[in-house]
Amino acid sequence: MAIYLPQTTASTTAALTPRQIVDELDKFVVGQRAAKRAVAIALRNRMRRQQLQPDMAEEVAPKNILMIGPTGVGKTEIARRLARLAQSPFLKVEASKFTEVGYVGRDVESMVRDLVEIAVNLVREERAAEVREKARAAAEERLLDLLLPPTSASGGSGGIGYGAGSGSFGAAGLDLPTDDYPLPGTARPPASEPGPDADSHSRTRERMRHHLREGRLDARMVEIETRERSMPSFEIISGSNIEEIGINMKEMLPGIFSGRGRKRRVPVSDAWDILTQEEEQKLVDMESVAKNAITRVEQAGIIFIDEIDKIAGRESSHGPDVSREGVQRDILPIVEGTTVHSKYGMVKTDHILFIAAGAFHVSKPSDLIPELQGRFPIRVELEALGRDDFVRILTEPRGALIKQYTALMTTEGLSLEFTREAIERIAELAAYVNERTENIGARRLHTVMERLLDEISFEAPDLPAKSITIDEAYVNRMLADLVKNDDLSRYIL
Repeated sequence: MAIYLPQTTASTTAALTPRQIVDELDKFVVGQRAAKRAVAIALRNRMRRQQLQPDMAEEVAPKNILMIGPTGVGKTEIARRLARLAQSPFLKVEASKFTEVGYVGRDVESMVRDLVEIAVNLVREERAAEVREKARAAAEERLLDLLLPPTSASGGSGGIGYGAGSGSFGAAGLDLPTDDYPLPGTARPPASEPGPDADSHSRTRERMRHHLREGRLDARMVEIETRERSMPSFEIISGSNIEEIGINMKEMLPGIFSGRGRKRRVPVSDAWDILTQEEEQKLVDMESVAKNAITRVEQAGIIFIDEIDKIAGRESSHGPDVSREGVQRDILPIVEGTTVHSKYGMVKTDHILFIAAGAFHVSKPSDLIPELQGRFPIRVELEALGRDDFVRILTEPRGALIKQYTALMTTEGLSLEFTREAIERIAELAAYVNERTENIGARRLHTVMERLLDEISFEAPDLPAKSITIDEAYVNRMLADLVKNDDLSRYIL
């Protein structure tokens, strides 16, 4: 018997083998084969667990991963792309934000509550997409009621009135010629004649609908009523939160939290979007959304704990080390498996996948407390990036920097081309700066590229030439002297 996950997530994950997962990650992250294999196996094991009987599935704990490697080598990007691939709720937190409760920082349980919020938004968007067509149709009917409201005309009931003194038809002031109504400026029906019948009104409404869908009424102004969210000004005792206190303020003070209606005059195009959102909210069952979100967090959630090396080490009597071991002990029950109280309900963390990462320049993984070490059984070391890796990063991924800058310049009508020699020179200079100063990995390419294209980016709107080729000579002119000066490169690159 299959269990737990919504069909969309389960089917997406089940369709990918570990090899296919690595291939997908290769489209965005260069190298780091060991790390990709580790996360691919972890994701596949999650899918395998979903096929087990419930009693056995409860016993299968996720194999959390510890990534070890310098900054800028792809640790975060691998985790983020993995979560997108699996359609899983994903949260990135920094371990240094958490300290012992009562000292400084945030409560470690907040990472789980934040993940639940992300999952709720994710599920809400999915449900809204499912009902969007229905919501848009309902919003269209409301909009037509605003544009062509039924009113009594010439003693009739349910008829349509003419805009008095405006030479326009309808309460919204629309100049729409019809077979049943005269054009602006022509004589109106005598007062003794009955108003348009229901069939005439229906035909006119359909014509109005046709104009609305074609966008011919987008510039018209209509008056709609929107709900304002007004949050009261009050303070909560430090160190506590609404979930811990267990108070539902909306139920206690419904008048304050319900919001007030406010009338606004907006174009028809904006009104349609606003009304569609309101209709979506009516159609989406938030109780079901919250329940589904909690299930998705418990069975498919991924939490990426960055900078875990910053909290490695034993307590000392001075400096920031005073809370390091305390932070580890606070994080431990979350990773081991506990129940966290959120405003949407209780959340179990037993099967959330935790991926921790750190450079471990000063400390070592063995400096973590033994209990926490044991909760990260898979350890992978990511390699530092060199010249050849930078060449691939500049050109191969879907969002490669060269592709990004080329696309940006096309918005100015400028065609930007890089020669192979120029790309290799850029990679060489970036690797050289990393060796001579701080090694910040692929992030160095961002600073180098910005410096390289500084003049072109500034002058692009005024350049007469619409095609520019970046060659090795141009790269040397813009960067070589700067790279040779260590003092300048430390501050600029």
